[in-house]
Amino acid sequence: MERNTEKLMNTPFSKDQKAEIVSSLRRYFTENLDSELSEMQAGFLLEYLMNEIAPFAYNQGVEDAQKYFLRTTEDLPGTCFQAPMMFWKSRKGTVRRSPGS
Repeated sequence: MERNTEKLMNTPFSKDQKAEIVSSLRRYFTENLDSELSEMQAGFLLEYLMNEIAPFAYNQGVEDAQKYFLRTTEDLPGTCFQAPMMFWKSRKGTVRRSPGS
């Protein structure tokens, strides 16, 4: 199967989401690595992570979804089967009387 080699992970975040992520990266570096990142550096780091590492998670998600749908559709008849001709069986012997009887 031929893979689409286009750049898919081109920062799919809104402006607000990106700002929140950049802020989180800066805080992480400050609190855990005793290092300061500028907003620009954190933005570049985010771009790097999205292009270099995020595809691993994305591809795993696609693979997990594919496995889920294959498993679900494998037993589609068992999952979605509707028994025909059930009207009378569901009435459990109820006899419908005509008016006036």
